[in-house]
Amino acid sequence: MIYTVTFNPAIDYVVHLENYLQPGKINRCTDETYQFGGKGINVAVMLRNLGYDAIALGFIAGETGSWLQNELYNMGLLTNFIRLPSGMTRINVKVKGNEETEINGSGPVILPADMERLYTQLDVLKSGDILVLAGNIPACLASDTYEKIMRRLSVRNILIVVDATRDLLVNVLPYQPFLIKPNSYELGEIFGRELKTDQEITECAARLQARGARNVLVSMAKDGALLLDETGKTHRMAAPSGKVRNSVGAGDSMVAGFLAGWLQTGSYEKALRLGTAAGSATACSLGLASKKEIDAMLAKM
Repeated sequence: MIYTVTFNPAIDYVVHLENYLQPGKINRCTDETYQFGGKGINVAVMLRNLGYDAIALGFIAGETGSWLQNELYNMGLLTNFIRLPSGMTRINVKVKGNEETEINGSGPVILPADMERLYTQLDVLKSGDILVLAGNIPACLASDTYEKIMRRLSVRNILIVVDATRDLLVNVLPYQPFLIKPNSYELGEIFGRELKTDQEITECAARLQARGARNVLVSMAKDGALLLDETGKTHRMAAPSGKVRNSVGAGDSMVAGFLAGWLQTGSYEKALRLGTAAGSATACSLGLASKKEIDAMLAKM
């Protein structure tokens, strides 16, 4: 079974403008939608779109939490959220015009007793299960929360995927995650440099692999993706053509596509291909891409 953890789920209120956001003035949108997720939830939704069940774990609170849970249920997603006694699941505002502007909520407070409930849920994972840890750690939790989870599960032969940034990503490497997915900018941040070529990206990916990561998947926006697999082989995939309409969830879609491709075939090359198609399809959609949209992207590759 595949499990995902989202510590701070969100309802995204997405509004579209004809031109630029004008601060201090009334801005009227041309379209508005709600999207229900968070990075781990996005991965679970995309896996479902690709034919794989995943159970979304995490924390919800208040009426907004009930709304999010009900909508995910209506979408057919399997969830096992922990309800917090106070606060509210956050609402983020995404303004899309000629530029993208985001206002992200803070979310509810997660107490140590709440984390113990999550640990109890994770204790049921068994050998061969996959766990996806995606996104930042809320300020109310210790910065080594991912490390604590991976340390707790380290003897069970669970395949753990980590999609995080900087120290949050680097500090889990001793626990040998199955897959990490920085983007090229985040990879450069780790080493304090700007990465401009495939060779530079591969060199930095190899340094993370030497510190414990089994597979390093680097998303590169319009330039596609690069994978350094656990055998030391580098795979490169160009992004299919298409008009970019949305940046939210593209990286999560790539993670889900990669996992689905790997589960289907056992091939890292084919996993990268499906991951790139899924990420590109979401980038060219208004929300998370459907299986039909992903198949259309695959046909271009």
